[in-house]
Amino acid sequence: MMMVIMMNDSKVNSIAQIKNFLSETEAIEFNKKSKKETYCWIEDTLSKFNYVILSKKEKGLIRRYLMKINSYSKSQLTRQIHQYRKEGQVRIKEYARHKFQKKYTSYDISLLAQTAQLHDSPNGAALKKTLERMAGVYQKEEYQNIANISASHIYNLKKKVHYLRSAFFYQKTYKGKGKALGVRRKPQPQGRPGYLRVDTIHQGDQEGQKECIISIP
Repeated sequence: MMMVIMMNDSKVNSIAQIKNFLSETEAIEFNKKSKKETYCWIEDTLSKFNYVILSKKEKGLIRRYLMKINSYSKSQLTRQIHQYRKEGQVRIKEYARHKFQKKYTSYDISLLAQTAQLHDSPNGAALKKTLERMAGVYQKEEYQNIANISASHIYNLKKKVHYLRSAFFYQKTYKGKGKALGVRRKPQPQGRPGYLRVDTIHQGDQEGQKECIISIP
């Protein structure tokens, strides 16, 4: 049965005490501290026992002691000790996410949207030509950066929220009334004479003139 206890090692000050501790705590499991507290404790322990100048056997005891208290793997502890030997401390290394600098700013995207609007939303290739002309021919300073954009990347920027907020395209909502097309169908005279069927669509040509084909049922 495993016991879980809190530990105060302030009175553990010698290698002999560590050796006795390891032999007497085989069935004891220690509560874990936060990562930051653990790293500070490892640093204090390495410093207190002058780990750097210990013999190989004594270093092995310290390693077992640290692994016992913190349940760290051998490779994890090796990295922490290596940091202590190199920097004199054991600290959590903050991960700095690499961020690529944006080539096109929010202003460039707004300018792209406004230019597209003024030119009735042309395709990517045509819009790129317009941007290049504004930068090269008309020497517009604000177009110097966005003029370098590729036609394909224009479509990528069009999906950006900033572009959508800057664009004010509209569609006409008016729809004209459509005219009903004529329906061709066989007459139903119901036996009464005098009905004609006129084909106004499939008309024949005679001497360059259109003519109607009239058939009598």
